[in-house]
Amino acid sequence: MEGMVVMLPTFHFVKPATSTSRPAFRRLYASLSAVKESSVSLGHITRPDFPILHQEVNGSKLVYLDNAATSQKPTVVLKALQKYYEAYNSNVHRGIHYLSAKATDEYELARKKVAAFINASDSSEIVFTRNATEAINLVAYAWGLSNLKPGDEIILTIAEHHSAIVPWQLVAQKTGAILKFVSLNEDEVPDTEKFREILSRKTKLVVAHHISNVLASVLPIEDIIVWAHEFGAKVLIDACQSVPHMVVDVRSLDADFLVASSHKMCGPTGIGFLFGKSSLLSAMPPFLGGGEMISDVFLDHSTYAEPPSRFEAGTPAIGEAIGLGAAIDYLSEIGMQKIHDYEMELSEYLYDKLSTVPNIRIYGPKPSKNTHRAALCSFNVEDIHPTDVATFLDQQHGVAIRSGHHCAQPLHRYLGVSASARASLHFYNTKEDVDDFIRGLNDTVSFFTSFK
Repeated sequence: MEGMVVMLPTFHFVKPATSTSRPAFRRLYASLSAVKESSVSLGHITRPDFPILHQEVNGSKLVYLDNAATSQKPTVVLKALQKYYEAYNSNVHRGIHYLSAKATDEYELARKKVAAFINASDSSEIVFTRNATEAINLVAYAWGLSNLKPGDEIILTIAEHHSAIVPWQLVAQKTGAILKFVSLNEDEVPDTEKFREILSRKTKLVVAHHISNVLASVLPIEDIIVWAHEFGAKVLIDACQSVPHMVVDVRSLDADFLVASSHKMCGPTGIGFLFGKSSLLSAMPPFLGGGEMISDVFLDHSTYAEPPSRFEAGTPAIGEAIGLGAAIDYLSEIGMQKIHDYEMELSEYLYDKLSTVPNIRIYGPKPSKNTHRAALCSFNVEDIHPTDVATFLDQQHGVAIRSGHHCAQPLHRYLGVSASARASLHFYNTKEDVDDFIRGLNDTVSFFTSFK
């Protein structure tokens, strides 16, 4: 918009409802359990646990709808981080003194919590990484370089996040493997029929998202794993958009590899995890070399620790792992099925309300009895750049959404656009948040169309 002055945001904190500790949260949740869902939603119950949500941005109440990029953190996670640094900050696995033993116990307890959360067979199948991107790179270099050869095929979809595409491009260049991509069907969902057709004995790996961060579509990942295994191929699941929002059971899925990131599931940034079947991890060489990942070091060679230590070179993100463990406790207390059911209600509400905005194009499948969308919508408004939409919403209404290609440029090219705007919800959002967003978006559209 020519001539518009873009102002830097200003922040004013308003006093939130009293933040609850875990015992207080239990009491609060129990006291509301008998209240009809139409009266008090999960979003209303949990909002007091998130201090950041109780502030004003640019003179308006903050409405945070950028959860697909990162989630906010409840007080229990912030307190877990603070307690670690104030009470038992120390390196892990290396000391016999009290602080080191306490830090080690809490760090390894966090690993056990992750394993239980996704129903892994053993905590040794969980490798802590910096993020999901590093977890995918770990598989690409430690498994891919050792198992792929010229002519082998890796199957992906065009809706994958860049972090699930670029590492395999690099590995393909080194090994001579071939990348094949599944496009979308008429419903703007990765075509599962094409998925099945493209699989063959040449297929060595399938890399697929569980939920698309742009289309909000949910892949039938159980079927895809069955089809891939029929040809002896392994499957890597990008679960960054599913693990925070629904029950994910790696044993039920029979997943070979699965990655997720803490910061999207109410935990700290700087840590993610890789699940890998123990038989696969045990056969993989190290990804990085250094301390922690060794058994013995000689001048001319080294021997390596068993997984997961083999893949965790150097001092790990100790506080972040403990914070992730606290986030898992928090999510588990609520219940992942309860979170999923509530978010499905929010998803339908968001899509229906957004569909009423003039000249809007929402990407991904239309919701129906048999087609469920995740609680996010990527969209464009005719003749208005998505960055202008996001900027106006932020500066004039305090609504935080995302604009850009969402690390999915190939998908946006396929859709015929360079970028889109995206509103994404989590369980602490409410229908009132959606209403505020829609009011702001209608005002945004009216403002820009007034110049025509």
